[in-house]
Amino acid sequence: MTNNNNASWNDFNDAESQSGSFDLIPKGTIVPVRMTIRPGGYDDPAQGWTGGYASESFETGSVYLSCEYVVLSGEYAKRKVWSLIGLHSRKGPTWGQMGRSYIRAVLNSARNVHPKDNSPQAAAARRIQGFADLDGIEFLARIDIEKDGRGDDRNVIHVAIEPDHPQYAKLMGVPTKASGGGTSGAPAQVAPAYQAPDPQRAPVTGKPSWAQ
Repeated sequence: MTNNNNASWNDFNDAESQSGSFDLIPKGTIVPVRMTIRPGGYDDPAQGWTGGYASESFETGSVYLSCEYVVLSGEYAKRKVWSLIGLHSRKGPTWGQMGRSYIRAVLNSARNVHPKDNSPQAAAARRIQGFADLDGIEFLARIDIEKDGRGDDRNVIHVAIEPDHPQYAKLMGVPTKASGGGTSGAPAQVAPAYQAPDPQRAPVTGKPSWAQ
């Protein structure tokens, strides 16, 4: 069988020029994203870290989730951003606390729960059965810029946009909420397709959906 494409991988003069802009997404841009976790194979069942989603740094011993974000729509659709979510650091609890705060905000954003809502429905929406529940989650995020290991600027995501943000309702296509008051806050209006976890469901194990 004759392969007429051999020349394509020897002579690149007729290859199309690179297209698309590689400029950074401006700092502060708010975009809808889908987050996937790149599994690192590190588990610690005592912490609830199962399924091989977490990663451990051989240099520092820190534990984190290595996340890839894909912008879903708008001017920067299909652009990708990579960031880490801290789970544990030998230097102290701060990094892990920041990671927990960020995941809380991600769940609020994805499930349309006001950050001041303390109702039972809101509490249920902020629980996960495992990191598999975060793999493929969609929410609003704010783009930031920081230096990489070589000193070059790169886009990162460290902030999820929650329902108390003035642009949340419009960008997510959901009704605007009031903040509410007292201990119950605003009533939880969970985003479409979300249901409170079934406590009888078996623990999540195995590879995330994108890695299968």
